[in-house]
Amino acid sequence: MNEPAVKVENLVKRYKEILAVDHLNLEIRQGEIFGLLGPNGSGKTTTINCILSLLSYDMGDISIFGKPMAPNRYDIKKDIGIIMQNVAVFDELTVYENIDYFCGLYIKDKKIRAQYVEDAIDFVGLNDFRKFYPKKLSGGLLRRLNIACGIAHKPKLIILDEPTVAVDPQSRNSILEGIQKLNENGATIIYTSHYMEEVEQICTRIAIVDKGKNLALGTKDELKKLIKKREIITIDILDIKDSDIAAIENLPHVYDVTFENHQLTILCDGGQHNLIRVLDYLQSKEYSFGHVHSELPTLNDVFLEITGKELRD
Repeated sequence: MNEPAVKVENLVKRYKEILAVDHLNLEIRQGEIFGLLGPNGSGKTTTINCILSLLSYDMGDISIFGKPMAPNRYDIKKDIGIIMQNVAVFDELTVYENIDYFCGLYIKDKKIRAQYVEDAIDFVGLNDFRKFYPKKLSGGLLRRLNIACGIAHKPKLIILDEPTVAVDPQSRNSILEGIQKLNENGATIIYTSHYMEEVEQICTRIAIVDKGKNLALGTKDELKKLIKKREIITIDILDIKDSDIAAIENLPHVYDVTFENHQLTILCDGGQHNLIRVLDYLQSKEYSFGHVHSELPTLNDVFLEITGKELRD
């Protein structure tokens, strides 16, 4: 069996009196796209920096591809690509020169490096912009350049921190397709984002961390089973009696019913045929109703229920 791409055991990191990472355990399998989610200040970035040995930590063990990670483990670091939220390229270098520079940090053979640079330019679709300077690029093109610089040396482990912030939908779609292609080509991906629909779309497994702890881990479907809200039914209806709202709330698997602005909202904690039972009841009472919608919980629902709805700094 392959060693995990990343294994974090009992990780503790303190900043004076602040416990940023609290005995965290993570195991990221080779070949997966692993979503690392958490509110602002949850410990995500600190954890990533510890994995990369950019930060010292108080306790714990970190290994990458079965090898203990340390600040001087350049044999491991050459297999890692990092694309952070803040674009990090040189304004005085062209697109080609930027990619060549970052690739050259790992690939010394000029012939191989030239091919890798071309591969990276092709991969992110920057052929028409190779002589452009970063200041001439749109936000989406700049993000794609940032990704090219991080993956040009063909790393086995790629860490992407909010790579689609402030880009248009077309660029976002291109970036997400590129991430999936990198994964199909054999790279293990660690992906952080506040866009839950992106995580649902591309991640094979997801960890939700907060206050430095791993609160939940699993596939998107496994995570959705952890919360009470399993189905949300909304029905447009002109009016409804309080007694009938109470009766609907007593139907099997229904745990909350609200009526506001001519919309009936029913929350269910599981079960089957919930919508049929609700509609049968309304029809038995001769109610007329309009649009009916049944929705399963999203990853965003899971995230908010697990981490809470309080605003974070």
